Amino acid sequence: MNRRLARLRAVQALFQIDLTAIEWKEALANTLEDDEKLTPFLEEIVSGTLSHQEEIDKILSGNLSNWTLDRVGNVDRAVLRMAVHEMKYIDDIPMNVTFNEAIELAKAFGGEESGRFVNGVLSKVVQAISKEEN
Repeated sequence: MNRRLARLRAVQALFQIDLTAIEWKEALANTLEDDEKLTPFLEEIVSGTLSHQEEIDKILSGNLSNWTLDRVGNVDRAVLRMAVHEMKYIDDIPMNVTFNEAIELAKAFGGEESGRFVNGVLSKVVQAISKEEN
């Protein structure tokens, strides 16, 4: 499974967890196709996003203009959480790769408006993380 597909499956699992409070391993199992296997990257982005969710949500909340995280659509919230986790906690992936992948996922699941929304929020998050690291 390549990283693009892993991100798609991660968003599906995070969405499911957000809606139903299902255990993350069960959510992952529900998203995998018959011929797909759980990869270390997929497991890392789902479990890592969940274990750092409180900090990730603070970062997102601080970079939402005229929105609260609760008002953000479930799909967009899952995409944003996963992207912030990758940006903050996975060093071997350039931020711009994560940024572009997140926008594509948002467009695929939610359409052009979701893509623009995720782009706007993540642009602010990238700036905040860059300032924090310097």
